[in-house]
Amino acid sequence: MLTVTVKYNSSVLTAAGWRSVTIVAGANYLSAKRVEIISVDSIDGLTPSNNMTRTGSKRQTYNGVYYSNNESGKVKNISSLELI
Repeated sequence: MLTVTVKYNSSVLTAAGWRSVTIVAGANYLSAKRVEIISVDSIDGLTPSNNMTRTGSKRQTYNGVYYSNNESGKVKNISSLELI
């Protein structure tokens, strides 16, 4: 299978509500229009960790490892992704 790196937007739940993040991940082609996410390389430019934050405040913290594991295995349309 052909492996590619993709970039897309997703959302994470914080104490302050849902916040958008940019995810860079490795993916395998399933067909000409679909890929399966196999691993998340970064969330907002940082390696996924337990206590990630959007702005540095405690209300913006989220578990990056949870969202990384949650994204792995998902099937995405190529039209909604940016190929890197």
